[in-house]
Amino acid sequence: MEIHSKEARIVLAIEAIELNKRLTIRKAANYYSVPRSTLFDRIQGCSNIAESRPKSYNLTELEEEVLIQYIIDMDDRGFALKLNSVEDMANYMLETRGAKKVGKLWAHRFVKRRSELKTCFNRVYDFQRALCEDPELIEEWFRLVSNMQAKYRIQDCDFYNFDETGFMISIICPGMVVTSAERSGRSKAIQPGNREWAMVIICGNGEGETIPLFLIVQGQVHLSNWYTETDFPVDWVIKSTSNEWINNEIGLE
Repeated sequence: MEIHSKEARIVLAIEAIELNKRLTIRKAANYYSVPRSTLFDRIQGCSNIAESRPKSYNLTELEEEVLIQYIIDMDDRGFALKLNSVEDMANYMLETRGAKKVGKLWAHRFVKRRSELKTCFNRVYDFQRALCEDPELIEEWFRLVSNMQAKYRIQDCDFYNFDETGFMISIICPGMVVTSAERSGRSKAIQPGNREWAMVIICGNGEGETIPLFLIVQGQVHLSNWYTETDFPVDWVIKSTSNEWINNEIGLE
């Protein structure tokens, strides 16, 4: 409380001098019980120690806010900056006012210090796929669909969406295994070399109802063990083809 009380007295002394031009710094310091030198420095523009930034902070508060906003903006656009790019941006701002460059670990410490930022591993994202996520393009497509639905009086229950996905059969996934205590490193699971693909077609309407799943596998005939030795749902449909891929005929079926 002593520090805050002293700061409050300094503020009152400054306000008193500003209101009464005949009041000297010495008299104001004596009246409000504050050091005359401190009061003189504050009137000259020196900052309060509690409010001043440590010398270890290379950037000013305004510069840091500008840098943070720039980092967030680039991240929102899909071009998140690396630490060396953050360092380059900070050095550019320091260069404009003739200050020294930041250290090699400055960017790492800066991100760690600011709660608005964090570091993480990024992933590659296809440019064409990113373009398809443009909100304006998506809204335009849905407006077209809504207009067609209204024009031809299509009910939600008759409005279906069709999609397909492929997956590899018998692929081994990492898991917890028991090995010799003398083994060094991780155990290896040998992946079969003759893996096959399967294709699944799913379809649902606007009210959340779905039709039985359609599974496409490679083969010329159906095998009985598909139905007798598995928990395969009875309403699912299996279609065997020579290459396990969908075509126009299968899509119509």
